[in-house]
Parts: sequence; structure tokens; C-alpha cells
Amino acid sequence: MFKSRLLALTLTAFGAQAMAQDSLQYEVSITNMTQAQSFTPQLVVTHPGNVRLFRIGNEARETLEILAEGGDTGPLTERLAPAVDEATTIDGLLAPGQTTTVTIGAEAGRRFLSVAAMMIPTNDTFMALNRVPLPAQGLREFMVPAYDAGTEANDQDCANIPGPTCGGVGYVGAPAEGDEGFVHISNGFHDLGADRLSPDVYDWRNPVARITVRRMN
Repeated sequence: MFKSRLLALTLTAFGAQAMAQDSLQYEVSITNMTQAQSFTPQLVVTHPGNVRLFRIGNEARETLEILAEGGDTGPLTERLAPAVDEATTIDGLLAPGQTTTVTIGAEAGRRFLSVAAMMIPTNDTFMALNRVPLPAQGLREFMVPAYDAGTEANDQDCANIPGPTCGGVGYVGAPAEGDEGFVHISNGFHDLGADRLSPDVYDWRNPVARITVRRMN
């Protein structure tokens, strides 16, 4: 009886140790490198290699459109939930020059990372890491561009841009004239007249963010 109990305890301890070894922890730091664009709450997810937030050149899914036009990470998080290891949203705006850090886990053998957040004030521009490998050890640094979801015309009109600068409407769910129709690298702000947001203040040059990822165990 004693030997049986000892064996059971040993197996239990071994199983717990194996689970702990399979759970890897990473520290993810996001730095906003723009002059005047803020990042809405930032979605950070770890997942296997068959998961992508989007494909450049393809139409954006509605869940990505909601994030890109209004900054809401909830629907995209819900869509990804069955496939991801862990998902978290860093609350609050990340202002120019600021850095925020979060710790997130991943299963061994399924080690990929994606990050996304809307840039405001824009119509439908977002910064993103899309399915990048997590470091096997040490630290990796990624320089991150801005993407245009292609779901809303880039009119730079505050009436169509949410957030503290403009206070306009975000995601409305209806196609608009001037939509590009596919995800692409954003070409920034342009001079569209005195009644629109000025590129002198709000334009950027890629990359817009620096993301560092450090394996902790």
C-alpha cells in the first residue's frame, strides 16, 4: 500500500513538473514610436502556426474591421479563442513615446505571437505583429509597420474617427465609398484640406512600433 501511494505521488509530481515545463512564459513590451498617434488597447495572443490575424491583400474579416475602425479587441479575441494558447488585452491608450509590458504564456511547440491595436486618430489603420515566432531563448525585437484594414475611406474627417482627439464614430458595419477592400500597408496621412486632420501633425513613417519579446523560462 505504501509503495502504491509513493508511486502515485511520484507520478503526480512528475505530471505537474511536465505541465510546468510545457508552459512557457514571455515578456512582451510595446513601444509607440509615432509622433502623434496613440494605440488603442493592445491585443496580445500566443497561438500555433496555423493562426493569423489577417493576410495582406485579402479582405479583412469583420472582427479585424471592428478593431481597426473602433479599437475594440473583444470580437477578435472571441473569434481566436478556440485556437489560441493565451490572449490578453492591455487596457488604456499607449501614447507616443510610451512603452507598456505584459507577461503571457504559450504551450511548448505552439509558439507564435500576434499583437494588434488601432492607431488613433485614423479611419481604419492599425499596428500589428501577425504570426511571428516567439524566441527559443533570450530576446527578439520586431519593428512593426502600420496596416490599413481597407474597410473605410481614409477621409481624415474627425466625424468618422473615434477617440479623445476626434470623438467621432468608429465601426459602423456598413461599406463606405472609397474603401480599398483589402488589408495593405498604410500610406499614412495626406493633405486633404483645412477641415481635415493635418499630415504635418498626424502623419508617420513606418515602422510605428517596436515590440520586444523575452523568454522568461
